Amino acid sequence: MQNRTPRIPEQPALNPVDADADAGLTVELASVVTGARRRALRDGDRQIDTAHLLHSLIESDPEVREAFDGGPQLAKVLGYLVQRSIGYGLRWQGSVEDSGAVPVVRDPAAEGWSPSAVTAMEAALHRAGLRGESRVRGLDLLAALAADGECRAVEVLGRAGVDARWLWGRAVERTAEVSR
Repeated sequence: MQNRTPRIPEQPALNPVDADADAGLTVELASVVTGARRRALRDGDRQIDTAHLLHSLIESDPEVREAFDGGPQLAKVLGYLVQRSIGYGLRWQGSVEDSGAVPVVRDPAAEGWSPSAVTAMEAALHRAGLRGESRVRGLDLLAALAADGECRAVEVLGRAGVDARWLWGRAVERTAEVSR
């Protein structure tokens, strides 16, 4: 009998932005990155994409969950994310997520990350820096994901009936409240 376990591609341990970027992540957000990496491996995806980040972010961060408009909305988003490996997400396997937000550049530090996921992580780091904070919050990443109207995370949000622009506004608003 043959082993039917699919070969799972290796994922690098580096953060997509650069080797020093982990220092800019809160413990919670570092956990989100680890969860997204684990989810990509389990799903047999070659890269961590924005939907992996969104899924891990929702599961890990209570501030992010509070940004949604109640339990039913959040449950619907999670339902679509869970279906990814057995349903419509299969069409994403083997393809590179690129929303076109930035040109695709093959940076060795970003190996194993979709260009859109790298852009979201960089945007989250930038948002924290604009507030004068050295650490990125989950709400920073949520705002960055919601701001990229062409990424997989926003596609999932749309299918679940969540307006990404509205969610971006909630994340920005709540980040300001938490920073005070």
